Order: sequence, then structure tokens, then C-alpha cells
Amino acid sequence: MTAASTIDPTTLSLPEDASLFTRLRLSLRLLKLIKGDEGNPVYGQLLNACLDGNVYASLAGELRRSEAWRRMLSAHPSLQAGDLDLDALARLPEGTLGQAYARYYRDNKISPFATTLEIRSDVDFIAKRYRETHDLLHVLTGYGTDVMGEMELQAYALGNLGIRTALLILVVGTLGQLKGRQAGVGSSEYLRRVRAAYRRGRASPQFLDFWFEHHWETPVTTLRARLCAPANGSDREAAHTRD
Repeated sequence: MTAASTIDPTTLSLPEDASLFTRLRLSLRLLKLIKGDEGNPVYGQLLNACLDGNVYASLAGELRRSEAWRRMLSAHPSLQAGDLDLDALARLPEGTLGQAYARYYRDNKISPFATTLEIRSDVDFIAKRYRETHDLLHVLTGYGTDVMGEMELQAYALGNLGIRTALLILVVGTLGQLKGRQAGVGSSEYLRRVRAAYRRGRASPQFLDFWFEHHWETPVTTLRARLCAPANGSDREAAHTRD
């Protein structure tokens, strides 16, 4: 049993009117604790409160102007493990979103996101939806699941939605890269690809109000053209090599 697994999540709390330093310190601790336990509702909600509560509230205000989003708030669609039939998706035609999504899990030997998070507000739903769509974004953007690909996807999410947790992960990852080339590429290439992914995210439409569940039979290439700006430079090269 690891030290992280022995910590009682209920002993962690964010003080009222916590300073930025306190928020960052607790966020860094939570990032370590949540690794391998991404569905933990206490860790997830607390991390959101530390850095992204205002971000998600702002997004909620924007998204309420979307008819698709208002329907989502009524239906609360879910991409959690218990709501997906990966075997059925795997039988869809080659190149469709569902088939590519099921293959993604099989090839990477991982499972869909699962959490016991209780949805009590729009902010909770947005936070949950953002986490659930992480793997779908890997499929759509073409970014891999290695260290470099994960950093590219965090940069994309930062550019697209302004997620502060993504920024923190990028800062920590970039410091690690500068110290030891953890991404498997040189620092100049790493920075170039992260910058390109950030710009691509900024140039892409927001994806949180998109009903992926209605598009399992749609070709990935069609959805990529609809939801993702074209990859440019080193970003394009990296994405194309994974298609």
C-alpha cells in the first residue's frame, strides 16, 4: 500500500479565503494523490475548488446560452465506464468514433473513467464532463498517451477552456522535462509542440456541449474537422504520425 492510499480524503480541506499559495500547495498534493485514483470524488472536487471553480462557473454561464448544453443539463449524459459498451463500439465500422474509442482503450490497456461524484450543480457536471471527455480528446486530436502527448493535450485544454489545472500540470511537466527530458524529446521540440497544441486549442470550438454519445457511428475525420482546428507545424507532424 502506498503512502497516498493511506490518506483519508476527508482530512483534506481548502480553508475559506485560502491564499493562492495555499491553493497551489494543496493542488500539487492532490495531483500526486489522484494519480491512479482519478475517479476519487473528494480529490476531484477539491482540486476543482482549488483552481478551477471560477473557471467552471464562467464556462457554465457561457454554455447555458447553448441549446445543446441546456438539454445536457436535463439529461446528464455520461461517458463513465458503467455507461459504455466497449464491445458494441468495437464492432462499429473502421474509422468511426465508437470503433476508434474502443480501440484506444484496448491498445492502451486502460479503462474508461469512473467516479462516484454526486452531481449537485452545473459546475459539478462540467467538471465531470471535462474529465470524461479526456480520452475522447486523445482520439480526436491525435495526441498520444505518452508524456509528450499528455502534455500536448493539457496545452490544448488550456487553450480551449482555460483550465488552470491543465496549466499546473504543464508547469510541473515542463520543469521535469527541462531537468531530465521526461517526454523523450529535446526541450526545444517539447516547447514547440506544447505551444502549437495550445494555439490549436485556442483556435478550436469548445467541445463540452457536444453530444459525443450521438456520434459513435460518425467518422473520426469528420468530427476532427468539426471540433479541432487543423494541427500546424510540429503539432501536425506529431498528430499525423498517430493517425
